[in-house]
Amino acid sequence: MMRLYVFIIISLVIVSCSKPEITNPIDQLKADVALLASDSLEGREVGTIGEDKAAAYLASRLKNLGLEPKGTDGYLQAFYVNKSNNPHEKESISSKDSLGGIAGENVIGYINNPGDEIIILGAHFDHLGYGGLSSLYRGDSAIHNGADDNASGTAALLYLAEELLKKPIQRDVMILAFSGEEKGLWGSNYFSKNPTIDLEKVDYMINMDMIGRLDTAKGIAIHGVGTAPNWSEEIDQANTFNLKVIKKESGVGPSDHTSFYLQDIPVLHYFTGQHEDYHRPSDDVDLINFEGIKTVADHILNVVRSLEDQPKLAFQKTKDESKSGPKFTVTLGVVPDYMFDGKGVRIDGVSEDKPAQKAGLVKGDVVVQLGDSTVTDMMSYMRALSSFSSGDKTVVKVKRDKEELAFDIQF
Repeated sequence: MMRLYVFIIISLVIVSCSKPEITNPIDQLKADVALLASDSLEGREVGTIGEDKAAAYLASRLKNLGLEPKGTDGYLQAFYVNKSNNPHEKESISSKDSLGGIAGENVIGYINNPGDEIIILGAHFDHLGYGGLSSLYRGDSAIHNGADDNASGTAALLYLAEELLKKPIQRDVMILAFSGEEKGLWGSNYFSKNPTIDLEKVDYMINMDMIGRLDTAKGIAIHGVGTAPNWSEEIDQANTFNLKVIKKESGVGPSDHTSFYLQDIPVLHYFTGQHEDYHRPSDDVDLINFEGIKTVADHILNVVRSLEDQPKLAFQKTKDESKSGPKFTVTLGVVPDYMFDGKGVRIDGVSEDKPAQKAGLVKGDVVVQLGDSTVTDMMSYMRALSSFSSGDKTVVKVKRDKEELAFDIQF
């Protein structure tokens, strides 16, 4: 009851402070990201007032757009997480408050169109609050605004809702904003096991997580391509924007689409790449490519419209790429550029006080050899790392511009 009261108060504040209608989609994307990534929401960590404010804002946007509420309490679907004191036990997620538990909420709207089948478009709206264990920042406690992760995907979700209201399709559309993703896919896990619709009627689910940094090469990774036989062809046909698409087969990954894949639903996950601001306070609104968000969302819109007259997609299981790779216990302390398709592993960010920084590696270097192992891609890079233990010394070779340089490394 208290959570509902807080939600109502916040909703009234948002409505009373509402501004004139924005008609330009880029301006609306900017407004949505700016609000969600503002200091006033304090990083939108699940279980905080900042998350409540974000949920209230999203619910008010869905209501103003004209979507039907599809939560268990209007637009909201509350869930409660009770974390175990035993580190080997998984947390329990339920619909009832547990003493000492963490309260979260999904925000759900619905477009009721002709046709019996349903598509789900989703994005998570929570982030890290003031940091915590998932932060890669080593300074004093600071607000992690998460403009790219994942205000960008949430803003695109609202854009798609508006576009699909303007020109309806022959499928019902669920617009689903998840919370608790950063803690372990809490919101999507809960919804997939406690759906407010019949999951048997769901054709597919598309997830947007970190789509705010489309670069000049227009590189984007799309995961889950192997979860339906015709995804690859549909993605290619929808690419009227000259996007450089890197396709990944697996339906399992560290974002909310995984919860739906595990329910035998075809999925796609859109991602414009990791960067040195990931899980740091510097992931802020001034670094977002808003035209890029719209381009990614318009690609999704092309896919959705292309599929509306086609039969329901056939689900396919895929290999879990996260479990097939080699295990390693050491790290260079770099953020790989997952959009890089050349030979080697391009460094997109270097962590402070880690082996790479201490050795002199910088952003833009391409790792081509680690010890005796040649590095041609991420898999060979991980295999090379798996052969080392803490305290080992070796040499890493990188390409920097036109030079090949060697650096001494100690793990």
